[in-house]
Amino acid sequence: MALKKQQFSDDEIVIFDDAMIYKRGDYWHFRMWLNGEGKYARKSLRTRSRSTAMEKGKEAYLEIYSNQQAGKSYFSITTKEGVEKYLKHRAKDVESGLIVPGRHSTISTHLHHWLDFIGKDTKLKELERSDCEDYFNERAKSSKRVPIKQVTVQNEQSSINAMMKWLFKNSETYIDGFDFKRLPRVDHRTQDLRRSTIERHEFERLLQVMRQYCLRRKNGLDRDEWIVRQLVRHYVIIAAKTGLRTGEQRQLRWKDIELLNLVTEMQDYFHLATITVRGATSKVRTTRRFQCRAGDDFARLRRLMKPTNQDALMFSVDGITMLSNRTILYHFHRMVKLCKFDGYDERDIVPYSLRHYFITQKIMSGLSYRQIADMCGTSVAQIEKTYYHVNEDIMMTNALADYRFDGNGLIEPFTSE
Repeated sequence: MALKKQQFSDDEIVIFDDAMIYKRGDYWHFRMWLNGEGKYARKSLRTRSRSTAMEKGKEAYLEIYSNQQAGKSYFSITTKEGVEKYLKHRAKDVESGLIVPGRHSTISTHLHHWLDFIGKDTKLKELERSDCEDYFNERAKSSKRVPIKQVTVQNEQSSINAMMKWLFKNSETYIDGFDFKRLPRVDHRTQDLRRSTIERHEFERLLQVMRQYCLRRKNGLDRDEWIVRQLVRHYVIIAAKTGLRTGEQRQLRWKDIELLNLVTEMQDYFHLATITVRGATSKVRTTRRFQCRAGDDFARLRRLMKPTNQDALMFSVDGITMLSNRTILYHFHRMVKLCKFDGYDERDIVPYSLRHYFITQKIMSGLSYRQIADMCGTSVAQIEKTYYHVNEDIMMTNALADYRFDGNGLIEPFTSE
């Protein structure tokens, strides 16, 4: 549409009859009326030169005109508004059961890290594919407590580009993703897993420390604090005996547990538990049932919490609200620190380490990878890839096994001098 204004000063120049550039102070600016959006498109040309301003004005006009012909709007929502729209969209996936609430929370965390990097008020349509090239370096600088892992940043980048693809499809941005710098390939089969996994004697030490940590009178605990510590203590024990993922365990309800008593020939009682991990709470969205030797621990926790109904959450003070990850981490790290494990400061021991501990113990006990995979809700290939070093330890033990006769002709294990 031609400009209504017909008289122009020396500092006003018409561009293609539909737009104009004008001088404000020392710098030139661009303005164009958009019929479809009922607003002026305005932008600073960031130049003092008249001839340069004319060239930039023509470029701005042609870009806007081209986008309008393609059905693209000029005015843009901010990155913060874009994240909010995407998270609202993904919340529908939670409602329909496509993803678990924990996954939605993780996506939200990833995208808020991106907002800290890109700026919450940045216009989505001003973003370019190269704007996140330094994302990894900046995230590494911003991680204050512990060095950020490369795999963590890679997961964040995947969430960011998934959002950008959705926003592009909904005409909120001109790009469908960022060109992140290619990061060096990570060999997941390194010593990292060894450092983050606790060993059998360390777990025994942790059991002793937790028992002392939860003594009410000795530590001067009020009932509320004592209950929380007991919940975390049982959370740790059950995690190590079941191999449950964090999200699966936090969402357990009493109806998901069936306690069994077995009587052996020696009249010893072993309390087994049959656990049902509901598909709605599982990372792989598949229901699974398995048995474990944690029946006594579940029974003790039930006596402690006295749940009023089977639908109550197991790891919850009131049966309604899940024990938060923050609370679990806080007490877990305090208890592990009291254990004074060798190299604790360099090791990445977290609650998920208990799942690694469980799987490692099952491999060492002779269970097949298929049996372990079925219990843990993962694939045989994943077990083989992640825990290959345990097999190496077993093979080395087998290779070094030998015997010799002592002076009385009895067989004894062979040890080199």
